[in-house]
Amino acid sequence: MPSVNDILTTMDYGPAPEAAGEVMGWLQARGRFGHLIGGAMTAPGPQLAVHNPATDEPLAEVTRGSAADVTAAVAAARAAAPGWTALSGHERAKWLYALARNLQKREAFLRILEVLDTGKPIRECRDIDLPLAIREVYHHAGWAELCAGEFPGLEPLGVVGAILPSGCPLPGLLRTLAPALAAGNTVVVKPAEETPLSALALAEICLEIGLPAGVLNIVTGDGATGAALVAAEVDKIAFTGATDIGRAIRKATAGSGKALGLELGGQSPVLVFADADLDAAVEGVVTAAWTGQGESSAGGARILVAEAVAERFTARLTARMEKLRLGDPLDKGTDIGALVSAAQRDRVLALLARGVAAGARLLQSSAPLPAQGNFVAPGLLLDAQPTNPCVTEDGLGPIATLASFRTPAEAIALANASRQGRAASVWSENITLAQDVAAKLATGTVWINSHGTADAAAPSDGKRESGLGRTGGRAALRAFLRPPAAAPQPEAPAPDFSAAPCPDPALPQPIDRTAKLYIGGAQKRPEGGHSWRVTHAGREIGLAPLGGRKDIRNAVEAAHKASGWSKLTGAARAQVLYFLAENLSLRAAEFEARLAESGDDPAEVAQTIRLAFRAAALADKIAGAVIQTKPQMLTLTRPEPWGVLGIACANRQPLLGLAALVLPAIAAGNRVVAIPAMAQPLVAADFAQVLDTSDVRGGVVNLISGPREDLAQVLAGHDDVAALWYAGTPEGAARVERDSAANLKATWCPTARDWAAQDLRETLTQATQTKTIWVPYGI
Repeated sequence: MPSVNDILTTMDYGPAPEAAGEVMGWLQARGRFGHLIGGAMTAPGPQLAVHNPATDEPLAEVTRGSAADVTAAVAAARAAAPGWTALSGHERAKWLYALARNLQKREAFLRILEVLDTGKPIRECRDIDLPLAIREVYHHAGWAELCAGEFPGLEPLGVVGAILPSGCPLPGLLRTLAPALAAGNTVVVKPAEETPLSALALAEICLEIGLPAGVLNIVTGDGATGAALVAAEVDKIAFTGATDIGRAIRKATAGSGKALGLELGGQSPVLVFADADLDAAVEGVVTAAWTGQGESSAGGARILVAEAVAERFTARLTARMEKLRLGDPLDKGTDIGALVSAAQRDRVLALLARGVAAGARLLQSSAPLPAQGNFVAPGLLLDAQPTNPCVTEDGLGPIATLASFRTPAEAIALANASRQGRAASVWSENITLAQDVAAKLATGTVWINSHGTADAAAPSDGKRESGLGRTGGRAALRAFLRPPAAAPQPEAPAPDFSAAPCPDPALPQPIDRTAKLYIGGAQKRPEGGHSWRVTHAGREIGLAPLGGRKDIRNAVEAAHKASGWSKLTGAARAQVLYFLAENLSLRAAEFEARLAESGDDPAEVAQTIRLAFRAAALADKIAGAVIQTKPQMLTLTRPEPWGVLGIACANRQPLLGLAALVLPAIAAGNRVVAIPAMAQPLVAADFAQVLDTSDVRGGVVNLISGPREDLAQVLAGHDDVAALWYAGTPEGAARVERDSAANLKATWCPTARDWAAQDLRETLTQATQTKTIWVPYGI
């Protein structure tokens, strides 16, 4: 045994393991687990073994859920839904408060169970995961109390299917479960195959407090069980996990009418500027890459360091890496535990080998690996080019990549080079520089001079391919609510595009009016040089341009060039929209005649004018907030436009349907590429003239007429279109959702709407995404 003098000289830690006897006794007493369905635990069925990732020792056996088990769980949730929904918000809040209190009572038990189940260090589970999980329940108990008043006229979705991550099972479960229950939904949970034990412990707690039968159902199993839940008759799927699985779920749910929430992966960029506190930034990297890897426990981090301090920073970081302790996750002195499974460990090692083969240089901790368990030593990859697989792919485990930059612009370009965008941190003592960089990063969360802070009150949305849907804060509850179903509106018949198009300039006669595409603020002929006859009641009323793939390409390029529109203040955009509304009023009689000519309702004009004034009124009312979260931390939320937004309009209400989507979109700062109503595209050409005379900048609105389904498919597959709204048929909506699965584009499909009754605030909400910026405040 070392002497006190030796300890004070070496400053070595002694072992300080947390006792796991009570948890092991609980596991041994149960041995084999069934499912929680309809308020009772089922008899165990075919089993899956659950192992301790740090020792490879078996912990328990859980039932491999079948499709029949999932069907039974969904049926139980469906049966419980009317009773749970009928409860007042106050009654639901009391249940959630009871759950939160009981979680607190068992916090020590749950954190040890989480360590045994996931291999994460006890310090991370104790200091981060369990407090966050319990905070979720308390926070949403408050929202349950306030829900009816804060979200009037909305109703629960119904039954929610939740598929959980392996690396952070209990916080991941409660981040979905708490808002879903608070909003009045019932839930079927499928835990990760490797880490189901926390969910089963939660099942027992819910039985103890007497939560109504069927409100929460838990079905354990593997990927087939999760696929069965995705295919089941649920109203929403909430998935947290790998990006490729998220894509598959997006494709599987396309056209089903199910709401979808995806929280996916992405390596967090850490930007260290020359004036940063380098020691603090080193600790930020330790959190980002090694000791606080979050839900996936396999994320990695992309470190970008100013060239002027790169050598000093790398030396300090590698010295700090050597001090990290790798080993028993139950030891309170352990920094890095085990990966959740042998498969994950093997994937990390294979990816690392590919990265080294591609030219990167690996510096890895010399700490010896334990003889058993799924351990990978922390490491740093130097000289990894932006195309290196360790930079572009998820699942790098406790390995970080490091590259240098010379200017802030280069740092931003490198950080935004990824198609993913969950979070980033910026390290600089120059707060002006830090905030400017934070505003330009394409991530949902940015921490300034910190990393990894989270709270249930703060949104944590991912951008690009890191997620779909809203998570955290007020938006998390709204994501489990919907407006009451409205009477569907019939879609007008589409023109017959199979007939031979009319080539330009040899236009047939007589033609009263010839329209063109509207791209970049100018009238243009289609690239294909073709048009089609627009007819009504057997009479030709004009010639419309037949847009194609190249025209969409040109329109998207024009929209990107109009990025200055997104930088205007809301007040400046409001002024333009007021001017547009006035100009539309001056031409009201002309538009009424145009609509009457095609058999459409002239009343659309007055409705469109009113909508334009309302969009202008709301343009400078899109507000962010400062949220109360952590002491000495300003948590800022800022609504941001998507950027370039594709819009495919319904084939009815040709003027109102176009304006009801385009005007809120540009009011929020987006630039749009819109496909007008096919049955009457000529009114869109008149609308383009109003845009021209109303100071709407060229490229902010681009109008491409033609076959909606074909053009929408091009927009869905276009990587430079950030989001897509489709207001056509249910079949077309299914195609759009399926076609956008590859790039995980955000879609909104308000099919069969009466645009005169559409809530403009809902449209504006769809027109923005949220960025959360964490700024230290005070000393």
